Amino acid sequence: MAISIGIVGAGTMGAGIAHIAALNKFTVSLYDINDEVIRRSVEKINFEMKRSVDKNKISDDDMKQALTRIKKRTNINDLDTCDIIFEAVLEDIKVKKDLFKKLDQIAHHTAILATNTSTLSVTSIAAATKKPERVVGMHFFNPVHEIQLVEIVKGERTSDETMKSAAAIAEQLGKKAVQTKDTPGYIVNRVSHPFYNEALKILGENATTLEEIDRIVKKSGGFKMGPFELMDLTGNDVSLSVAESIYEQMYHDPRFQPSRIQKQMVEAGMFGKKNKLGFYNYEEK
Repeated sequence: MAISIGIVGAGTMGAGIAHIAALNKFTVSLYDINDEVIRRSVEKINFEMKRSVDKNKISDDDMKQALTRIKKRTNINDLDTCDIIFEAVLEDIKVKKDLFKKLDQIAHHTAILATNTSTLSVTSIAAATKKPERVVGMHFFNPVHEIQLVEIVKGERTSDETMKSAAAIAEQLGKKAVQTKDTPGYIVNRVSHPFYNEALKILGENATTLEEIDRIVKKSGGFKMGPFELMDLTGNDVSLSVAESIYEQMYHDPRFQPSRIQKQMVEAGMFGKKNKLGFYNYEEK
């Protein structure tokens, strides 16, 4: 029997999860309060799948079949029969806790509730429910259809059975599951934060240019992308939000202090590739 997936939030991450779920033959209920957001989300999924067809990664028939598996939902109660519900909304602890309280009321009693939070406490989010043992972190990375890793985060009261089921679902979605405890930033963001921050410190000291830092990291370090290219791809607004969250949860440990440079860029609306202006100018490309 096919697993039914519910997704709350049809933004970038929600669309990405819907994309891979549909391609892997899951039935998907994609929910958002705004039907226009859902429409644009499905259009983006269609666009990305067409690119995969053009690159011969999937067939045209695969794409057509996958798109039929995505059901647009504007009533959250329509997720009541889903086997797992992914949350992909604003990275705000209050918003997420309010949502999980609602999901706890409408979801099937055996359903897994998974948060895609990148830094926030899964334990805290789960505390808003009456079944915290069914709540787990499943942190996907953008772009979801290209990056294979998924962090499976165990909250304080997440059951071993839920962890096992979440890992199995991640693998069925074609991902590599890595399990981690509920610590600020988990694994990837704890590693990437100093990678970004040190690059920003070097830039702030005028030691060299950002282009040169990226070039050296790629040429000498063997990285596919430099830190500034990667921040632009992720989104400077997202990277800053992650940095601020880790800094707060680490009780303002100076090691995790966010960069003033990145904060100013976000205030200037220089988010990166998503709006074609970040550390690099993508209008010309």
